[in-house]
Amino acid sequence: MGKGMVYLYTGEGEGKTTNAFGLALRAVGHGYSVIIIQFMKGRKYIGEYKIKDRLAPEYEIHQFGREEFIDFESPEPLDYELASEGLEFAKKALERKPRLLILDEINLAAHFGIVKTEDILKLLEEIPEETTVVLTGRRAPGELVERADLVTEMKLVKHPFEKNVPAREGVEY
Repeated sequence: MGKGMVYLYTGEGEGKTTNAFGLALRAVGHGYSVIIIQFMKGRKYIGEYKIKDRLAPEYEIHQFGREEFIDFESPEPLDYELASEGLEFAKKALERKPRLLILDEINLAAHFGIVKTEDILKLLEEIPEETTVVLTGRRAPGELVERADLVTEMKLVKHPFEKNVPAREGVEY
């Protein structure tokens, strides 16, 4: 193939980010470098962010989002600006040829137009052979699904939240 691979995790069920971070842990365990870019996320208390110093230097995580949730019906200019910065950071990250480049929540950002799908596709043209890029997030645009080498759709069957069980530290975040 000559180019790196693209894995895409989407769907309304849980496990997209968790699956990507499982791949990250596996790669770090083998001594490979992993660069994670989180779009629309700026919460420093989540486990995948808090672990960064313990897994460094192989594991890097960078957030390009506000701590607050985005109102997808009317995103703020800052949301677009941060997402654009995240995509530019991803371009530079690819030049470092990591084993994994995870673009967390980029599918949802593309769905709502916070990041342009065309810009993501352009980025994916530049994947080094040794790199796998992982795209996560609900509602992946069809063009990204078509481009990906591996696509997994998570389906929600049942969730504790339906019984008013709040998200638990160390499990859901």
